[in-house]
Parts: sequence; structure tokens; C-alpha cells
Amino acid sequence: MEQQAVWAIGIFLVIYALIISEKIHRTIVAMIGGLLMVVLGIVDQETAIHHIDFNTLGLLIGMMIIVSTTADTGMFKYIAVLAAKKAKGEPIRILVLLSLITAACSAFLDNVTTVLLIVPVTFSITRQLRVNPAPFLLTQIIASNVGGTATLIGDPPNIMIGSAVPELTFMAFIENLAPVAILVMAAYVPLFIWMFRKKIRTTDELKRGIMEMSEKELLTDPKLLRKCLAVLGLTLLGFFTHQMLHLESATVALAGAFLLLLLTGEHKLEQALTKVEWMTIFFFVGLFVLVSGLVETGVIAELAKRAVDLTGGDLVATSMLILWLSAIASAFIDNIPFVATMIPMIQEMGTMGVSNLEPLWWSLALGACLGGNGTLIGASANLIVAGMAGKEGHPIRFVQYLKVGLPLMLLSVVIASVYVYLRYLI
Repeated sequence: MEQQAVWAIGIFLVIYALIISEKIHRTIVAMIGGLLMVVLGIVDQETAIHHIDFNTLGLLIGMMIIVSTTADTGMFKYIAVLAAKKAKGEPIRILVLLSLITAACSAFLDNVTTVLLIVPVTFSITRQLRVNPAPFLLTQIIASNVGGTATLIGDPPNIMIGSAVPELTFMAFIENLAPVAILVMAAYVPLFIWMFRKKIRTTDELKRGIMEMSEKELLTDPKLLRKCLAVLGLTLLGFFTHQMLHLESATVALAGAFLLLLLTGEHKLEQALTKVEWMTIFFFVGLFVLVSGLVETGVIAELAKRAVDLTGGDLVATSMLILWLSAIASAFIDNIPFVATMIPMIQEMGTMGVSNLEPLWWSLALGACLGGNGTLIGASANLIVAGMAGKEGHPIRFVQYLKVGLPLMLLSVVIASVYVYLRYLI
């Protein structure tokens, strides 16, 4: 193995270990790793920039602007309180409805943004009912990762896969992944009810308090809400038709974002840009350059060759290997850097006799997204909810989450395995 390849592997492993340890912020670590690849001459600056996927970054930035502006209208609080009232203040019904709302919103807003919007309202409702918020939070974490599986824009791994493989359009993600996401949620709902029905009971008097809440008062800016819904509708229409329009998904998202800023006026511009999660954006930049070192030195090609040798190039074996490897790995490490490494590996397999890569892409997406439910550190949404719960005085412990998340994750991967086999491999 060439010396540069050894350096690339060494840097990658050290940076990955630091990301997992969380001793230093992952954005700083990823950027330092990417810069080391350039400084040490493993990749030159021009090559590094070529490996940065600006379609992924543009899509993330555009959706962050649209969603943060929409959140200012109070729409998401309105939906949550309305759901609680529709459930007649019954805790287990509220838990189910909020988990379904979380899954649906995660499909179109991304799961991190969804939990940031839903969790604060959940605390308000559980305080009113005087019940433990932990079951609500656990089900919302799990639902967010399942819902995010369903579409191109629902979860960062899907955004990265869709950007790397242009033929996997917005509609292709819905047609191929939404059915299995719906199946998984259908399996989860009765399990949620069975697990938590005895843990979240309240009194009739406290239920009446929920019924007296006024959801309409939560809509702080109806005029802005109408503009946001119109632009969000146009943006989603753009996603559905972007292949016919010959536009990348990032172009659609950014067009929607800046159309909304045009309609809302300059006073919203600075506020919207400050709400973009720039730490996440730079985390992606660092990762793309970090992985470029493995690509350019041939490390990824060698890993792909060994994987193909292991499965003999058999499509069923290769698909199942990627699905289960992705799920187990994503349960214990952040799925974003894992997917960033796997994408070029699957692309290399296409040059090694694996003629039909489509099942492999769907296996990667399903494994990475559903596997994030396995542990508390499996996905960004999990960690964000745990942090918010800790600040409210209701910390979610690693083992507490593991008892719920890991069995449900394994069930979902079994469902996904059967789905992939029956749909693509028979």
C-alpha cells in the first residue's frame, strides 16, 4: 500500500474516533481532517473542492431557510396542540398522534428540524397532563428517523445518496422508500401503545386543561404563514418535477428559500441566514474532503473489491451485507460520515461486475436511516432530543433508550430486508 494511502487511512480513523468520542465538536474535527488531507498533499485543493457535494449543501441550506421562517409563524405548535385536543387529552392517543405527526413532518422537513419544532410543544403538553415526557420523546425520536427514511429530503443520508446518484429522483425515493417506512410505522404504533399505555396516565381534570388550550393563539403571523405555505407547496412541487424540469434538488430548495425571502422582505433575510445550521454545513464540507483522500488514494476501491469478493458479486448477498452493515454501524456511529464513506464504495462496485446498483442504494438508505434508531448516539435527532430533555430536567439515559430503540431498530431492519428481497431481488 502506498504511503499516501496509509496516511489517508490514519487521518480518517483518528478523525472518526474523535467524532464518535464527542470530546471536540464534530464540525471542528471534520474540518481539521479535511484540511490535513490537503496540507499533507494527499489531495490538492482543486480536487478537494471537486469532491465537495454542493448539491447536498444547497439543498440543506434552502430547506433550513424555508423551515425556520415557517416555524416563526407558530404553525408547528398549532398542529401539535390541535392533535392533543383531537385526542381528547388522552395521553396514549396524544403519544401516537405526535409520533405520526413527527414521522410525517420528518419526511418533508428533515428529522432534526422536526424534533426541534415538536419537542418543546411536547413538554408543554406533558406538563399540563403531569405525565412523564420520556415515552413521548422516545417515540418521537424513533418516528423521526423512520419518517426521514421516506423521501429524498427527509434525512441527510438520503440527501447525500440522491445527490451522488442523479437518477434517484425525489419521486424515486418516495416510490421505493415510503412504502417500507409506512410498514415500519404501522408495526411500531401498536408496540408504542403496548409499551407505554400504563406509564402515562392522568386525571380527567388535567385532560380538560388540554381541551381548554387555544391553538389559534399560537399562530403568531397568519399573513407570513400563507406566504410560507404557498412557497413550501411550490418547493415540494419542484421536487416532484425536478427531473422533468432538468433542475437539481438544490436549485429547487434555494429557489424556494429566496422566493420566500423576497416575499417576506429584507428584515427577515438576516434572521433567516442566522438560523441556517452552519455548523452542520461545515461538518459536511469537512467530511467530503476527508473521504476524498480515501477515494483518490484507492482505499475505497480496495474496500469495494473486498466486499465484492466476500459476496461473490451476488446481488442478494451484497444488498443484505450493505443493509445490515449500515444499520449496525449507524446505531453506534453517526450515519452521515458512514454514508459519506459508503457512497464511493458502492460506485466502485459498479465497475467490478455488480451491474444493478439500485438495490444497493436503497439498502444503504434503509440501513443508515433505520439503524439510527438503535442507540442514543445513532443519529443527530436522537442527540438533540436527549439534550433538550436534559435541559428540562428529564434526561434520557443511554441504557433507557437502548431498551426501547434497539429491539425496534432490529424489527425495522428485518422488515426492510424482506421488503428489499421481495421487491428487488426475486
